[in-house]
Amino acid sequence: MKWVFQICLLACWYGALQPAVFANGLSVPSQDSFAAARGNAFAATADNASAIYYNPAGLTQIAGTELRGGIYGIYLDPTFTPPASAPNHDDTYRIGKHYSFVPQLYLAHSFTNMPLSIGLGVFAPFGGSLSWPNDTGFRTVATKGTTTYLRINPVVAGKFFNQLSIGAGLSANYARMNLEQGLRPLAEPLENDFRFTGDGWALGANAGLLWQPCDYFSFGASFRDQTAFSLSGETAIEQQPIISSTSIPARMDIKFPLDATLGFSIRPTPKWNLEFDATYTDWNSFGNVTIRQSGSPPFPVQQNIPVKLEWQSSWMYEAGVTRYFDHGWHASAGYVFDENSVPNNYYTPLAADLDRQFFSVGIGRTGKTFDFDVTYQFGYGPAHTVTGSSPASTPGLFAGQNANGTYNFISQAIFVSAGVHF
Repeated sequence: MKWVFQICLLACWYGALQPAVFANGLSVPSQDSFAAARGNAFAATADNASAIYYNPAGLTQIAGTELRGGIYGIYLDPTFTPPASAPNHDDTYRIGKHYSFVPQLYLAHSFTNMPLSIGLGVFAPFGGSLSWPNDTGFRTVATKGTTTYLRINPVVAGKFFNQLSIGAGLSANYARMNLEQGLRPLAEPLENDFRFTGDGWALGANAGLLWQPCDYFSFGASFRDQTAFSLSGETAIEQQPIISSTSIPARMDIKFPLDATLGFSIRPTPKWNLEFDATYTDWNSFGNVTIRQSGSPPFPVQQNIPVKLEWQSSWMYEAGVTRYFDHGWHASAGYVFDENSVPNNYYTPLAADLDRQFFSVGIGRTGKTFDFDVTYQFGYGPAHTVTGSSPASTPGLFAGQNANGTYNFISQAIFVSAGVHF
């Protein structure tokens, strides 16, 4: 069993290195195939090991030990069309990477002689990787951005009065960010770009509550706190013929947001489970950040480089239904409405966020020893036209470029999860 866990941990590490942009800023809200089939409306159900992510209090519903893992394979196609005033307004631009695979791993155990359960999850709750061509018209605003985020999350849960369960845990979180932009509107004929790369660790915590007053109704709530990182790394600057390639140690402090979910499940018969959830994410934590260089950068580069983000808090509304059949089979469907988190004022193409809708269907089977779920998910974002945008940093201001234009979003995903009980 030890070698199985080690292999899955390494797979999660490398698989989460460069996930593409998903939803709600940089959030990756789909962390289990069964939950995703229900539109991620799972906080008040939370009856498999992925409760570690969705609501740790749900672990008290697991009998014995469960090991569950999954792969979220997704194709994304965000596009950008310049405004009518731009010389390239008839062109449509696409990102360089469309496919991504994000794994998850959960291990849970409930004790037989006490109302106590424990669990360990390894997953990527945030992530993003977008690379745009150099001729979009916003090269000095952004060309490429990658966010890697890995969470290792042990939890413990207890059941009280046969109706109320409470769970909580700590987490070790690793983040790595790579931000790139041009220093001139054109990439040729002279090399010119700026890049920051940094990584770091932060501690976090999560908690959940599950109340089941009767067989027909349950209420769930979960909370994950903010994680504050000091990302240490370096900047790389080149602007020929004035500035030759230069690297300087640098640091950026950034806070990933807290989120909270409330949900309720209605079960009119043992064959049906309907759930409605709402998730609040405090993206206000992505305010204004500063890249601080410890050395003396070449003129005219600032030593401390301000970056204006000013993201805003947002909501996701999730609804899902599951129909249970004989011999452990079940089928689910779900819907998510996801609010935009990135305002037009300092809109960044590295998130290309907009209001999005996700539709999902899935099937699965729960057996005595093995279970599996397979889900198809379709995402759609109506055209979002950005006007009045200002560059988040100095190069865009000097070059007179911004992120104005029209953004669209389409995604398709296949999510497979499997578990073993022992």
